[in-house]
Amino acid sequence: MIHVIATLSLKPGVRDEFLKIFTKLTPVVQAEEGCIEYGAAIDEPTGMDVQQMAGSDAVIVVEKWESVSALEAHLAAPHMEAFRQETAEMSAGVSLLALKPA
Repeated sequence: MIHVIATLSLKPGVRDEFLKIFTKLTPVVQAEEGCIEYGAAIDEPTGMDVQQMAGSDAVIVVEKWESVSALEAHLAAPHMEAFRQETAEMSAGVSLLALKPA
């Protein structure tokens, strides 16, 4: 199993529009072979001193896949390429953590 935490940095003011597009993509990805979990998340202020905030121009994607090969197939899927093209002008960068259970 592989866990993925992707931070999608967006250009200022486009997060709501980005999330509308992402919401349409989500069930398609969740139906992919090997997908255990896939969804967008945004900051929830808790007041905890240790909390780091992603910011109002970021979306965090929380994913869980059965294997690295399932993740690779997901990244190569035609609907993901279409999504990347549709949202390219909104993107300010991506960082990714790929983790395995300890």
